Amino acid sequence: MSDKKKILLAGESWVTTATHIKGFDQFPTVTFHRGADGFLDALKDLPFEITWMPCHEAQTDFPSDVEGLNAYDAIILSDIGSNTLLLHPDTWIHSKPTPNRLFALEQYVAEGGGLAMIGGYYSFQGINGGARYHNTPVEAVLPVTIHPYDDRIEVPQGLRPQAVGDHPILAGIEGDWPLLLGFNEVRAKPNAVVLAEAGDTYRNLPIVAVGEHGKGRSLVWTSDIGPHWLPNEALAWPHFAQLWGQALDWLTGGR
Repeated sequence: MSDKKKILLAGESWVTTATHIKGFDQFPTVTFHRGADGFLDALKDLPFEITWMPCHEAQTDFPSDVEGLNAYDAIILSDIGSNTLLLHPDTWIHSKPTPNRLFALEQYVAEGGGLAMIGGYYSFQGINGGARYHNTPVEAVLPVTIHPYDDRIEVPQGLRPQAVGDHPILAGIEGDWPLLLGFNEVRAKPNAVVLAEAGDTYRNLPIVAVGEHGKGRSLVWTSDIGPHWLPNEALAWPHFAQLWGQALDWLTGGR
């Protein structure tokens, strides 16, 4: 039996459709994208058992209550909008009541679990406000407040997060951080601890912040863990796995 702490990563997948037009003719194609592969490969040697649940699976299989969530020491939501957790097919298609999984997440953390939200187009409030975590039980858990509008900040020229303060998550992390190409704008709550900021150009907005909720802990990384905001060079950063190992170790410390 593994003694590794168990992490559930939900999200980081998408499907694209394209129409190829060749003169008079056209044909459609569909592609499934696995946005978590690089992140999981970078963390494969850490002492954690990470289960990845793509978005299309999470709609039905994401735990519906605290008992199910308690199978994991921490939950990571990454690029998965609140509708995917709120609209189980039994409710969406068959008009049946189902548990509100956002409330379950809040209770899970209050009782000692860990919750992290990773940035992306369907994280925090997201593109066109579509992720819709503002004013939800998930926002209550996180160490940041979420804007009620499209909160993406695109940084095509790149930015290097600036580490601030002293915290176990930052132990041994030296030198320049890798370039990021975007992040979600959030505001740190008064009791939050900000560990990395976006720099003066972007009003020192949080990139990494942590906090506590009840007996549990929460963490945000407001940029992505996959394309396009996270370049491949960032995955190759010598401290990438170390930073995430220490982050997950801290996040699961409430168990």
